[in-house]
Amino acid sequence: MPDVLDPTPYDALLLLSFGGPEGPDDVVPFLENVTRGRGIPTERLKEVGQHYFLFGGVSPINAQNRALLDALREDFAGHGLDLPVYWGNRNWAPYLTDTLREMVADGRRRVLVLATSAYASYSGCRQYRENLADALATLEGEGLEPPRIDKLRHYFNHPGFVEPMIEGVLESLADLPEDVRDGAHLAFCTHSIPVTAADTSGPVEQHGEGGAYVRQHLDVAQLIADAVRERTGVDHPWRLVYQSRSGAPHIPWLEPDICDHLEELHGKGVPAVVMAPIGFVSDHMEVLYDLDTEATAKAAELGLPVRRSATVGADPRFAAAVRDLVTERAAAERGQPAAPCALGALGASHDVCPVGCCPARTPKPAAAGADSPYA
Repeated sequence: MPDVLDPTPYDALLLLSFGGPEGPDDVVPFLENVTRGRGIPTERLKEVGQHYFLFGGVSPINAQNRALLDALREDFAGHGLDLPVYWGNRNWAPYLTDTLREMVADGRRRVLVLATSAYASYSGCRQYRENLADALATLEGEGLEPPRIDKLRHYFNHPGFVEPMIEGVLESLADLPEDVRDGAHLAFCTHSIPVTAADTSGPVEQHGEGGAYVRQHLDVAQLIADAVRERTGVDHPWRLVYQSRSGAPHIPWLEPDICDHLEELHGKGVPAVVMAPIGFVSDHMEVLYDLDTEATAKAAELGLPVRRSATVGADPRFAAAVRDLVTERAAAERGQPAAPCALGALGASHDVCPVGCCPARTPKPAAAGADSPYA
């Protein structure tokens, strides 16, 4: 029998994700949810939705979250962690508010949240916290007593997140033709965000050029590149690059774009490239379209051999990392010693987002932080 792990004071874990359409009829309503308040015409949303229509109107993210749920439940049960796992989305069913309403009905009072975003940024952290605050306010408006909610720390440098990505890059390198393998460059890919959002990401003391968002990605990229060199004996040049830019063209976003980077490398005579999507937990639409479709087509046009390495997804090592994060946070809440597990130069991230962390352009209440109205 496994040792019994103590999750108290928590009585549930909530997997909180972005959500995605599960059929052609869902695409425009889903995009209306994502862009609510921006006044984007339906015809424009249909144009944006072409990425989804190429895949039958189905985003892979929901199926991947179901796989992660199964992996978490299996890992928890196999290691004596008695903690039920729920799932709620920001922009599609199962909706966050509905899931929290279910949790209240089940008697859950202290909830830990695992967001499917590993890094600090407004869209990757605070916006999730704002959605939590909105949902809790809705429950209060219905006369329900909302649970207390805490969010697990950023896990970008946890070994259970990093090691599967190292393995994915090694497998992609091994899949390249032998005559170009040693000369391959590594392109570590993540979602581009506005430069101003990057510069103000993380706690106030980490604001500056690129903020915590860029520094955290660079730290992970260095960890992977170092591990690849140690295990292959080859020092592959690398760069952090960006994808999935959206928004007004006059607003500066992080660069270079992956397709521009591929063109640059080809012009320099680089023989091959491995694209490693370190900014994404799973193979959702930004990976399938922007890398597997668009960037891969650009590489084919250039005659440049490319491979795309795997995301972490429902890897058992990631499920084990989540278990570790849960027990670490639970021990800290009980006032017991907890030794956070983290690789690289930056160390473990904060447990509680401080005031001024990843600020919004328009201030809104946000749960699970030092400025939460639901402490």
